[in-house]
Order: sequence, then structure tokens, then C-alpha cells
Amino acid sequence: MAATGDGIGAVKPIRVAVDIGGTFTDLQVFDGRSGAVHAWKTPTTPDDPSVGLLRGVTEAGERFGFALDEVGLLLHGTTIATNAVLERKLARAALITTAGFEDVLEINRHVRRDIYGLAPDPNPVLVPRDARFGVVERMRADGSVETALDGASVADCLARIAAIGAESVAVTLINSFANAAHEREIGAMIAAARPDLPVSLSCEISPEIREYERSSTTVLNAVLVPVVKAYLDRLEKRLGEGGFAPLVFLVQSNGGVCSLGLAAEQPARLLLSGPSGGALAAGRLAHLLARPNLVAVDMGGTSFDVSVVQGGRVSVITQGEIDRLPVRLPMVEMRTIGAGGGSIAAVDSGGRLSVGPRSAGAKPGPVAYGRGGVEPTVTDANLVLGRLDPDFFLGGMMTLDMPATRAAMDARVGGALGLSAEAAAEGILTVTNAGLGAAIRLSLFEKGLDPRDFCLLSFGGAGGLHATDVAAEIGMREVAFPREPGTLSAYGILFSDLVQDFSRSVMLRAEAAALPKLAEAIAALRGLADARLAADGVAADARRIEIAADMRYQGQAFELLIPWGEVAVPDATSLAALEADFHATHKQRFSYANPGDVVEIVTLRAIAVGTLPKPEVGEPVPAARPSVKGRRRVFANGAWAEVDVWDREAIKDSDAITGPALIEEAFATHWIAAGWRAALGPARAIIATRSTP
Repeated sequence: MAATGDGIGAVKPIRVAVDIGGTFTDLQVFDGRSGAVHAWKTPTTPDDPSVGLLRGVTEAGERFGFALDEVGLLLHGTTIATNAVLERKLARAALITTAGFEDVLEINRHVRRDIYGLAPDPNPVLVPRDARFGVVERMRADGSVETALDGASVADCLARIAAIGAESVAVTLINSFANAAHEREIGAMIAAARPDLPVSLSCEISPEIREYERSSTTVLNAVLVPVVKAYLDRLEKRLGEGGFAPLVFLVQSNGGVCSLGLAAEQPARLLLSGPSGGALAAGRLAHLLARPNLVAVDMGGTSFDVSVVQGGRVSVITQGEIDRLPVRLPMVEMRTIGAGGGSIAAVDSGGRLSVGPRSAGAKPGPVAYGRGGVEPTVTDANLVLGRLDPDFFLGGMMTLDMPATRAAMDARVGGALGLSAEAAAEGILTVTNAGLGAAIRLSLFEKGLDPRDFCLLSFGGAGGLHATDVAAEIGMREVAFPREPGTLSAYGILFSDLVQDFSRSVMLRAEAAALPKLAEAIAALRGLADARLAADGVAADARRIEIAADMRYQGQAFELLIPWGEVAVPDATSLAALEADFHATHKQRFSYANPGDVVEIVTLRAIAVGTLPKPEVGEPVPAARPSVKGRRRVFANGAWAEVDVWDREAIKDSDAITGPALIEEAFATHWIAAGWRAALGPARAIIATRSTP
């Protein structure tokens, strides 16, 4: 899917960013004719998310006055890959590996999550033993050939793959990160014999050391190829309906976007597609708000995602996991727990109240939605406490069912605990906020960071109802509520760039003698990166290639990712600066550094950025109506009280908001707790500050 820096969105004036979540599909629409940015939400259609996507764009067009054929660019974040793995709705795949290494996936790292458990849960394995095949070949760690590839053994594997009806194949050979010749030869043989069979080569997906992680990542890609391709085929069929024919890019886990073609070939790069949009938005807002240190929390209907912005940079890691399956690909660093507006509250047989991770999802949703839900959720608790207006949910698009919600709260939680509906609802929020605070603490403490040095950036449809209470619990003094927080992940996607990652394991000491080999490896990576950007149609002046290194002290079994900038030919000075950055990062993360020890560069990385034209967003003007909409009874701290309800779109620079108070906007409600004050800040964000110790 080619795209040029000049052509994207230049002819057609409308750019749409879409974030498909578990409950709602969020849209941000940039209108190039006026410079305005609009937010929209529509329920997700889990059976076929492309239906909800097109419906949302159509509804937004009717609401904001544009036609489908005026949309020139669609930037699309999706949870298709994530949900497929979590729900195990995956294709049947086969694995080809070096003979003798068929059980790497099952052996894994022998890490016990439950140290004292007598019967620990086995790690998940996506390819059963009868679908893992060994071929005769062997590469040494230095890339030399020990045993040549036996074509007859490959042919035998192909016959067995056909017999089991595999829909996709993963190929991961020992030491192929050092020499990929045998993997590519096998790929060519499969393509010649079975051109209909998708093949994932580890040298293309994750060409790095560590056999288990490389195998896991390649297998994940293989089982996702048919799933994601089926969705992309449905999406492409919808393109053209009503004249809707934009250029489409999908959001990757690294926060950048990629073409449909690359997404179809390497869907493992989409595993954090949706949540990474929120981290992108946080990075942009760190500059707009003049607050370089942010903890970004995205609370939607199903999950609570935490990402950290430090010094204006979003944290990126080179390995994560999904449902205990390692993924060795660059991704935005994020901690996710099952806590959202749709998280279900329940009382067990021992009288213990729990909230989540089970979620009511989009169907049936919370009891308040009136769609058949019977189990109280966090959204239901906020409604019972008066923090949500039943007549103004989603800006009045949906009316909430208060009688049914109170009845369910009494029957399912209050009755079991001997509490009133209000006390039960407040208990649900107390449990929820404790879990949210713990996730934030862990995200900061594991990096040696102090919550008091950060501002909490609250977004997502449900985040504003919990932010000040959670911030107070963990000692944070400031909370920022950006404009249109209910669709902020889509807002981050709206400003994304094309980003591709390339890596090469080198295993070299960080010393002057290694400079020639480092220069050779960097030149090769930069060549791959530049070629990919050119293939995507990115103009030369819109390309940027940055280098980073995975580094460690000799003998360590883990690395830290250290940025190296746009270095092309490294010299002794730049290498010394890189090593100094490693020592400093190690000290911050682990409280010590050993400058006298040998430092190794394990893997080099090239981050290829193709800059997309950025929307020139106009400054919103406050609505010409009273800032305070009225007053409402809210239950807090065990009692009912009347509080002011502020109109977010009408708040003026001179307004001062003292908690307890509520701030309402179309797709979000914010609770300003007692002991907090709030006012407009940069970029018309609302900045809440603790006024009590």
C-alpha cells in the first residue's frame, strides 16, 4: 500500500483515526477544511469490527458534515490480534525447526510464576507436538554452516504438514539470527510447493538471539496470519461502500502505523495496536502541557492501561508478553489489568467483594445499558452514586436505567454484604481504585521512579471518574484531564507516523575494537530501513532512521534498550556516550552501576520513521453558555451532598473549580474529589491539583 509524504490526505480533506475497543469504537476526525477535530463513539460490533468502524465513520459524517468520499486517510488501531490470542481463536499452525529442537516451545524458560504451587499451570503452547517438525540442518552461533540443509527432510515435513491440515507455517531454525540462508531456502521451497500456505520466517519476524522467545514470536505471527487477513479482507470489501475509499494504515505495537500489506504478513506487530494510541497521545501531550513526566492511564470499558512518559519520551521495550506468551518485538511499554467501566463486581461465598477481571463487554454491557446485563459493574456503581447522569450518558445518545441498576446492586452486592445500594457501590469503587493505584505504583517503582514527580494523565471513557481518588491514594499531586479524553487513543493515532523496526544481534563488546563491525551492522540496518520507507512511498525528506542498542554488563541475562540517535558511522566518541547512557540508565533502574565492568552490545536496532503530514488543529473556543450546568446529589464518603456540575465545553480561563464537583462532556465525566481544585491549563486541558496534604 504505497503512500507519499505529499499525497496522504492532501487531496481529500478528511482524516479519520479509529480505535476499536472491547466496548466502544472511538473516532477522531480531522476536517482539513476548517482545522477542527471532532470526537465520536459508537458501540463495537465484536462479530465483525469492520461493521462498527464503517457505521461510526458514517455517523460521524452525518454529525459533522462530511461525505464518505471526502475521507482521504484512515488510521486504524485494532484489538483483533490481541483478542484472537486471548480467546484462542487462532489458525492451526505447524512449526518447522532444526531437528532436535522441536520441544523448545514446551521447555520454555522454566520460570515458575507460583513458586510454592505444587501443581503450577503449564505454560501455553500454541502448536501441539504432532505439528512440530524437525529438518536436518545446523548453523553455528557464528553463522557458519555445520550441517547443510537436507531437502528431502523438508519435503517430508511438507507432506506431514499437508496431512494435518495446517493453515499456516512458522519456520524457526537454530542460530538463524546469525545466518538466515537455510530459513530462506525452506521458505522458498514451501512457496514453490504450496503457494497458498502462509509462511512466517523468524529471520523476518524476530531475527534475534534466544531461541524460545524467537520461536514464540514467530509462532504467534503464524497463528495470527489467517485471522488478521480474514479481517483485513472484510475491511477492504467495505472500502468503496458509499464512496468510502481512503488510504488505510494500521497501528502497530510500537506506536507507529504500517501498510495493510505488512500488517497481513506480520500481524504479531499489531498485538498492542489499540492501547499504543493512548501512549502516543501522552507523548504529544507531555509537550503541549509542559509536563515532561506523565503517567498515562487509559480506563475504558474493559481494561486499565498504564504507560509512563519520562522526559517527554514514551517508554518502549523490546520484549513483552500476551497471556504468558513471549513477544520479542518493540512495543510501547504498558501495564494492563482487567479493570474498566464494564468490570463485574461479585461477592464470593466467603463474603469477599471482588471487581473484574470479568467484564460485561459491549454485549450485554452494564446493567445500566438496559441490554440484558444483570451483574453490577463499575459503571453501575458510578450511576448509583450519582456520578453519572442517566440522561446525559454519551452526551445524551444513551439513557441509563437507574431503577434496574439499583435493583441489581441491592440483589447482587448489597444484599450479600448487608449494605445499602450506595454503600455497596462505594465499596466497589474502593476496591477498583485500590487495584488501579497498585498498577500505577508497580509501573513506577519497577523503574525506581517516585509518583510525586509525575502528573497523572487521565483518559478513556471511565478514567475521569476515578483519577483524583487514585492519585490521592498513591501520593500524586496533580491530574490532567485532556480534551475529549473518551477518544484520546484515537487522538494519538491521528498524529502517528509510519514506523518500522529492524534488528540484528551482534554480541560485541562496547569498545573501540568493535567499531568496524558495529559500522557494518548499522549500515546494513539503515539500508533495510531506507528500502522499506522507499517501498512505502515515503519521500526522502520525510524519512528518519534512528539507531538503538540492547546493552548489558557481561554475564547478565537481560539487556536495557539505549537510544543512540541518528548515528550512521559510529566513532569512539559516540560509542563512549552510548556506554555512559547505559550506565546511567542501569543506575536509575537498578540503583547501581559498574562503570569498570565490560559492557556488551547484544542487539542493534534501526527505527525507520516515515513522517506523515500532521493536522494543523484549530484552537477550540469556549461555548457561549454558563460554565455550571446545575447541581446534583452525589454520594461520597458515606453521605449524600449537592455538588456543582460543570460543562466542560463552556469552562472559561477564569473559572476555578473546587471539589467535590463533577465536570461533564459528551463522552466522559470527571469527578473532582474533596480536597482538589481544578482550572483550565495548556491546550485547554483541565488541571486538578491537591489542595490538602
